[in-house]
Amino acid sequence: MAGLNILSPWQLSASSTSSSSYSLRCRHFYDFNNNISNCGDIKCGSSTLSISGNPKSKRPPLSSQMLSNSSGNGYSWMQDNSASCDNFSPNGRKQGPLNSVSPTEQAQVSSVDDLYDFICSGPLINKIGLTPEKVVESIDKWIEYGLLLCRLFQLNQLALNEAQKIRIYHYYIPVFLWCEQEISQHCSKFKEEEEIPPLVIGFSAPQGCGKTTLVFALEYLFKITGRKAATLSIDDFYLTAEEQAKLRDSNPGNLLLEFRGNAGSHDLPLSAETLTALSKLTKEGVKMKLPRYDKSAYNGRGDRADPTTWPVVEGPLPVILFEGWMLGFKPLPPEVVKAVDPQLETVNKNLEAYYDAWHKYVNSWIVIKIQDPSYVYQWRLQAEIAMRADGKPGMSDEEVKDFVSRYLPAYKAYLPTLYSEGPTGSDPKHVLLIDIDEGRNPILAC
Repeated sequence: MAGLNILSPWQLSASSTSSSSYSLRCRHFYDFNNNISNCGDIKCGSSTLSISGNPKSKRPPLSSQMLSNSSGNGYSWMQDNSASCDNFSPNGRKQGPLNSVSPTEQAQVSSVDDLYDFICSGPLINKIGLTPEKVVESIDKWIEYGLLLCRLFQLNQLALNEAQKIRIYHYYIPVFLWCEQEISQHCSKFKEEEEIPPLVIGFSAPQGCGKTTLVFALEYLFKITGRKAATLSIDDFYLTAEEQAKLRDSNPGNLLLEFRGNAGSHDLPLSAETLTALSKLTKEGVKMKLPRYDKSAYNGRGDRADPTTWPVVEGPLPVILFEGWMLGFKPLPPEVVKAVDPQLETVNKNLEAYYDAWHKYVNSWIVIKIQDPSYVYQWRLQAEIAMRADGKPGMSDEEVKDFVSRYLPAYKAYLPTLYSEGPTGSDPKHVLLIDIDEGRNPILAC
């Protein structure tokens, strides 16, 4: 590991900054003249829309007047240039185009009844402990959060296509509500006078399945509703280019350790020190920097980004969103991994050190489950084809196959145990397992 002289600069200052407060009320949601193009800081205030009584009782209709249509194109669940409120960059990370193979026929939401029925049909409702009655009681929040996400992704809330509705009301909002529940339960364990360390939520999900976009949406909702959140990826803890070269030289012929990615290619002391420092970010005005990795350095081989470019996060910090493709993987008996791929034996041995560097810091888990590891190849290929079609540099089909082949052995070895037993050291009461289909949308478990 490169000498860690960054812990001191992390604690930048103890100056207090007051957060700006804005209010947004449901009566503005359907005001055609209201400017919704700016998705800056908005703090949701109390809603003027009140829904109560029997779930099937008559509810106030939404305005059928349509806002200007900005639905996605033929292959994306949103616009290619969506992700994109220019004044929102999650902890220094810019979100790029978001592609999906889902259908794009229009599915207009014109009343609270329509929205209520659609929400209740989602596959995560029961998993996060919501009943139809609870959905009715919180329908104004669903509307608020729906509008905020539409602003973030530049969508028209009243003219969403089916794929957009699913992504917002069956996926992002339910997961956000589950995270809110986890934060509340975490905070309840502490006395009023005690400092509350941030809740660390781990997101374990294969590459290309949309976990980065999910975390992007969650951080935005936390920011808008008045909670500070820090986002980290296991990618942020890759070895430096020099250290990665040493790893490659010490494992000649092992294609799984030739480039970054598998267990052994991460700076575990940096991980532990970062997560430890974040856990102490409980006071107003105390700041620290978050490590970042530059994948474009050295012609794509990558290197740690210059610390002067690392984003700064300020306390008090209620939640940390920590995501990664192999987060939660646990070592297996050597004979099991050797049967998958003999090269995996060294990776499996390296994985033994990851609990102390990563997993022991995670309080709650979101595990996104795929039906077939080959989805990873398909998703990566789609992304590269789209890049090439846009005139941008992209890997060839053969290069994509080679790239994904370096990860597939780990998926085949570790995903079955992750799905059946949960992440290393996790509490089943605090694990949300989300099954997704080939279109990256949540589905009922098979």
